Amino acid sequence: MQSFVTPPPLEPGDQVAVVAPSSGGAREAPHVFELGLRRLREVFELEPVVYPTARQGNEFLSANPRARAADIHAACRDPDIGAIVATIGGSDQLRVLEHLDSDVLRAHPTRFYGMSDNTNLELFLWRAGVVSYNGAQLMNELAIPGELPEYTERYCRRAFFEDSLGVLDPAREWTDEPSTWWTDPAEMGAPPTYDQNPGREWAGGDEAVSGRLWGGNRAVVEWQLATDRYLPDPDRLDGAVLCLETAESIPEPEEVGGTLMCLGERGLLERFDGVVVGRAPTRSFLTEPPRDRREAYRERLRATIVEQIDRYNPDAPVVLGVDWGHTTPIAPLPLGGTVHLDPEQGTIRCE
Repeated sequence: MQSFVTPPPLEPGDQVAVVAPSSGGAREAPHVFELGLRRLREVFELEPVVYPTARQGNEFLSANPRARAADIHAACRDPDIGAIVATIGGSDQLRVLEHLDSDVLRAHPTRFYGMSDNTNLELFLWRAGVVSYNGAQLMNELAIPGELPEYTERYCRRAFFEDSLGVLDPAREWTDEPSTWWTDPAEMGAPPTYDQNPGREWAGGDEAVSGRLWGGNRAVVEWQLATDRYLPDPDRLDGAVLCLETAESIPEPEEVGGTLMCLGERGLLERFDGVVVGRAPTRSFLTEPPRDRREAYRERLRATIVEQIDRYNPDAPVVLGVDWGHTTPIAPLPLGGTVHLDPEQGTIRCE
């Protein structure tokens, strides 16, 4: 069984590659892209190196999955590059994986940061035994309008510069408010409205567990199950901790339950010792239901997730409402890193 390697942490002044291994974003919203670059320089004291794919549009990137893989390989091989930051997610990174060389990624372990569709690349890295970070994505997490949330800065800073994230505290406030800042540069100075964080919820087993994180965006996990080309050997998931988060597409709870059912019917869900669920967004550019419907959606989603996990793995502790995924603020989770869940103490600790 292949051991895991955690790429070395960054130091202030290090160069980081900015790439677009999923879709375009800089061409559509250059003001957001430039804010993300400034945040890397001014907040984190890192020097972004913009790779060729980063400024390309969706048409080029869709037609050239090999070019996206080439940027990843080039950044890993460059001894001056300390990390790789993805610009944005998308919907077709699965097509890039066949052009990646796991031997190159393993031989040149480099910290990778991205989320959503970039879960595909991170699960590829997981299979190669390289820890990556699901979060700290440039345009939708580091380039939030107004001030960068203190919570996001704190945990991104740990993910950049430290060996581990340590204890994950709940954020004081959170938001899933849609905004026009992506298409209207004038909105960049107007931060979203935040709500008080209701806290996390625990369900399932009550024993503390530890294991390596596997998972990410729920839709991507389902794609990985459907293609069955890049999943790890099932034995490698024994004792791991599953993590799942839902995107701004706001899937029906039954869809999320279906993903868990598929994991259960394949005999995979029972292998995990615990489950981490990110705080679910309830609004998007396409829909903004009233608060009571949003709260009802979250409760239906919670009940569906707990029901499916209880069916296949009743002893696994489940923690829901973690500040990670498609809401703000976030803490990047180390896929392949070890997480400790303690239901009695209500704590999450990442190594």
